[in-house]
Amino acid sequence: MKRLMFLMTCTLMCTFCGPCVNEAAAQTSREDLRKMTHEQRAEKRAERLAEFEKYIDSVVLSHNFEFNPQTVQQMPAGSMKFLTNPVYTVTLWRGSLDVCLPYYVGYVPPYHYVLLNTGMPSVSDFVTKQTEEGWVVSFKTYLYASIEYTFTFEINSRHGSATLTISNTWYNPVQYTGTITRIY
Repeated sequence: MKRLMFLMTCTLMCTFCGPCVNEAAAQTSREDLRKMTHEQRAEKRAERLAEFEKYIDSVVLSHNFEFNPQTVQQMPAGSMKFLTNPVYTVTLWRGSLDVCLPYYVGYVPPYHYVLLNTGMPSVSDFVTKQTEEGWVVSFKTYLYASIEYTFTFEINSRHGSATLTISNTWYNPVQYTGTITRIY
């Protein structure tokens, strides 16, 4: 019984003291910011931006990432559509590719919508090239029998944004914009 009372007392104390500790930590963080000069705050922001660039660089160089599209547009002058389905992704993991994206096919308007929903055990002609703004990652794979698709990612290290262009010999390219995230 004494143990139970002791345990309940400790739990009750943690419940009431926890928010005070968090508030005190936030208060000291605010005070630290107030004490910093403009140059110090600018230096902190530059450090955070440099860390983010390193993170994006490591994601690209690991070749294990997921692309999460937010828009899709048929090139060269198709209308841009926003994608809100979180299931639409392109996953590159250990040389294999999983694709679940809307895709537009057709030679002339009106183009019709199909869903690329497949996985490939390997990709070929994998190229990673660093550019002034970030990275260009491209590779080829055969989806649905004998049609070769080229995937080209243009990744901006500073902003964390990515543009994916999927092209093949039969149809106009389709371009997606979104973000990439690391897969652990």
